[in-house]
Amino acid sequence: MHKIPVTVVTGFLGSGKTTLVRHLLQNNQGRRIAVLVNEFGEVGIDGDILRSCQVCDDEDPNVDATHPNILELANGCLCCTVQEEFLPTMQKLLKRRTEIDAIVIETSGLALPKPLVQAFRWPEIRTGATVDGVVTVVDGDALAKGQMVGDLAALEAQRQADDSLEHETPIEELFEDQLACADMVLLTKTDLMAAAERDRVQAWLQAQAPTGIKVVTCHQGKIHPEVLLGFNAAVEDHLDSRPSHHDHEADHDHDEDINSICVELNQALDPKILVKRLQTLVQQQEIYRIKGFVAVPNKAMRLVLQGVGQRFDHFYDRPWKPSEPRQTRLVFIGHSLDGEQIRQAIAG
Repeated sequence: MHKIPVTVVTGFLGSGKTTLVRHLLQNNQGRRIAVLVNEFGEVGIDGDILRSCQVCDDEDPNVDATHPNILELANGCLCCTVQEEFLPTMQKLLKRRTEIDAIVIETSGLALPKPLVQAFRWPEIRTGATVDGVVTVVDGDALAKGQMVGDLAALEAQRQADDSLEHETPIEELFEDQLACADMVLLTKTDLMAAAERDRVQAWLQAQAPTGIKVVTCHQGKIHPEVLLGFNAAVEDHLDSRPSHHDHEADHDHDEDINSICVELNQALDPKILVKRLQTLVQQQEIYRIKGFVAVPNKAMRLVLQGVGQRFDHFYDRPWKPSEPRQTRLVFIGHSLDGEQIRQAIAG
């Protein structure tokens, strides 16, 4: 039996991973793709967005609902919980390898890619699946503004001045680990950047990426499947060439103060008013990411909302189902978040 090729999609919160996977599913060119979504939060927001693309199994009445191709891991960072949920999930998929052409794993924005890849060395997995490639997604607009790693020019100057200095924050270390493990880097949201700014960020990323790794611009997740799949890298067999800040640690610890708050409101909200409230809220609390669904007055469609910093995107994805409550559900990921303050701010 052949090994199923697995593509790992990693990147920070809001970088565009879900949009990328959604586009891949909608343009699968006949490939049968299973998707594992690792969600940080109480509600599987990303999984619902993926399912609403209407090409996935649970939208198809001819597919056995007891064996869905989209399997959502909802109990935290994948590299921390991989032993608990990842192994049985992969074992279920491997039993169906004749029905699957490829697997895509979308990691959480806080996950280290290397521990996940190492799991493909486990005897229960390595005979049936191989990591075909690691794709790291980078938000070019955020990076240019220093929202994720600070001032690029200052960071580069520090590193050139003294490579032995440890100035990186944990998030910067994670960013470096994501680049070091990549077979390709996708630079997203370049439409929000001036040409000179885009070129500067792309050149900086290219200098940080391993030798030979391409940095490719990607607009709204639209990239040809032949570019995204088929690296044939067998990454799990060559991890020594992909250094990590955590190579000499038994395991890693996430910031214990990073938490997620899920807010559910049985009320409809005007999108413009809601976005203004959220923009004010992110100035009051250290919120890294906002995502969820909104019930809009006099609208039969569900509104998907995602936000990073002061930037918020939203779109109507599908009609509300008769069996589901028309409520607003938002997940907030951040540092020491105050759930009651968030709830009051949203409700107005």
